[in-house]
Amino acid sequence: MLPAAYTWSLTAIAVAAGIAMLWTFRRFSNAEQMALARRKMRANLYAFRLYADEPALIFRAQKQLLFWNVRYLALMLRPTAVILVPVTLLMFGLDAVYGHRPLSPGESAIVTAQFSGGSDVRSLAPTLEGRRIAVETPFVRIPNERQFCWRVRAMCATSGSVILRVAGASISKAVRTGAPSGVIAARRVASLRDWLRYPGESRLPSGPLRWMGVSYPAATVDVFGFGVPWLLWFVAVSLLTMLLARKRFGFTF
Repeated sequence: MLPAAYTWSLTAIAVAAGIAMLWTFRRFSNAEQMALARRKMRANLYAFRLYADEPALIFRAQKQLLFWNVRYLALMLRPTAVILVPVTLLMFGLDAVYGHRPLSPGESAIVTAQFSGGSDVRSLAPTLEGRRIAVETPFVRIPNERQFCWRVRAMCATSGSVILRVAGASISKAVRTGAPSGVIAARRVASLRDWLRYPGESRLPSGPLRWMGVSYPAATVDVFGFGVPWLLWFVAVSLLTMLLARKRFGFTF
C-alpha cells in the first residue's frame, strides 16, 4: 500500500479533474436540449403508470422513451469527445505514479523484451546484465509472442537497471526498488504512441526491440486503512465532486 501522501495527492487531482469535467460539460453541451430530453423521459416513465391498462399507449411511451434516451446520449457526445483525449492521457500518467510500487529488497520480478513482428527470435540469443539487480535465470524464449523473459531480483533498496545486449546493441531499462517515489515506468518503449501510455523513460532507439518491461507489483492507495486501487478511488472522488458542484456550475446530468 502506498503512503498516505499518495492518497492525498490523488484526491486533490480527482477533485480538480471532477471540476474540470463539469466545466467542460457545461461549456460544450446544450443545456436546454438536455433538460428537454430529461423532461420527456420522465413524462414517458409516468405514462407507464398512468396508462397501465392501455397497451397501445404503453408501447408508444416505450418508443418515445427510447428515442429521448438516444437523443440525450447524442447530446452528451460533444463534451465527451472534448474530454476524451485529456482524460486518457491523465489516466496513463496517474497509472505510472499510482498503479505500481517499486520492488522491495529481495523481491523478484520478470523482465520481458518484446521484439517486432519481423524479427526472427529463434536466431537471437540476447543476454541480460544487472546493475544492483540480480539476474536469476537464463532467458526463456517465447517464439509465438516474439518475447524473451528473465527473472530478476532486487538486491538492495537503491534502484538499479538491467542491460539487454542483442545483435551488437546494448539497451538499458531502469528497475525501481525501495520506497515509492514518483513515476514508475513499467515499460520502456520505442513508438511515440506507446510512450504516451508508458511515460517515465526515454524512448528506445530504432530497431527490432519494441519494448522492455518489468512486472512491478500492483499498488493500492490507503483509504481509511484499506488498500484501494487508485482508479476506483479516483473515479469515486471525481463523481462525488461533480455531484456536489453541479448546482454551482448550473449543470445537471
